[in-house]
Amino acid sequence: MSQVTDPYTPAGAQHRLVDVPGGRIHLVEQGTGPLVLLVHGFPESWYSWRHQLPALAAAGYRAVAVDVRGYGRSSKPHDIAAYRMTAHVEDNAAVVRALGEETAVIVGHDWGATIAAHSALLRPDVFTAVGLLGVPYAPRSAMRPTDVFAKIGGDEEFYVSYFQEPGRAEAEIEPDVRDWLAGFYATLSADTMPTSGDGSVFFIPKGGQFSDRFVKDRPSWLTDAELDYYAGEFERTGLTGALNRYRNVDRDWEDLAEWDGAPITQPSLFLAGEKDASLAWLADAVKAFPTTLPGLVSSHILEDCGHWVQQERPEEVGRLLVAWLGSLRLAVR
Repeated sequence: MSQVTDPYTPAGAQHRLVDVPGGRIHLVEQGTGPLVLLVHGFPESWYSWRHQLPALAAAGYRAVAVDVRGYGRSSKPHDIAAYRMTAHVEDNAAVVRALGEETAVIVGHDWGATIAAHSALLRPDVFTAVGLLGVPYAPRSAMRPTDVFAKIGGDEEFYVSYFQEPGRAEAEIEPDVRDWLAGFYATLSADTMPTSGDGSVFFIPKGGQFSDRFVKDRPSWLTDAELDYYAGEFERTGLTGALNRYRNVDRDWEDLAEWDGAPITQPSLFLAGEKDASLAWLADAVKAFPTTLPGLVSSHILEDCGHWVQQERPEEVGRLLVAWLGSLRLAVR
């Protein structure tokens, strides 16, 4: 392990770089006790868990927030296929081993929730419980994902389809990363999201850009300094590593054929904002939880909350995570 420093680190937390088979993973850890691995989504970083790290540490856990492969100070392979789901699962298992542990609870938000879910599904020997924030677990289905996305857009293009072509979204985002991030964060935040009837931000008009329907307000949870941190990370790394996760949806579908329809049986948590569009798109996945997530022991929909749940409602999310972890009866040191 090697250590780095960062002025935005919560007091008492520590940065590390750990070796994994695919390169290295940067992480920030705080506290001692049972390991809780925190996995961020798009377009974020370990920093998305800045509020929960001290809360979990204070409750007696070893909280570890990673930069997912392709983000921040973690490795950024050139090959698009290096960002397939199985590679992310391997990274997470390797981080647990690198930290000297055999098992961990894993918690993820957005794409991180999907990565956490598949880490639990593929490596139940390592991940003994799983928390999903924002995006519910949806098992592999019969249809190829890109075929599904191509059909739902109608006359417009679904954003995941828009992200498929290498370089296309980068050309939109990278000329002014800070402005694009500010708009994306605001558009999915409860206190700044656009009113209905203006067209969904997740569908791009023909010849348009994803950001065409972004709002220009600043959400209450995001300070200038916090936005500067996120922008600085992506200005340094670019967006290709992050976007390559979307470019593997079909490859994941092929890789995960063995787990078609498989449930996740470990104790689980689901937590989402009432105004998160994922709840509407994936309503059937939530309804299927008794079958697909039979170990669900804690489920919460936070009123008047958008997509960035652990940042919009940091204290409440911290309390709910601590309560759920307590119900697991882990051996807190």
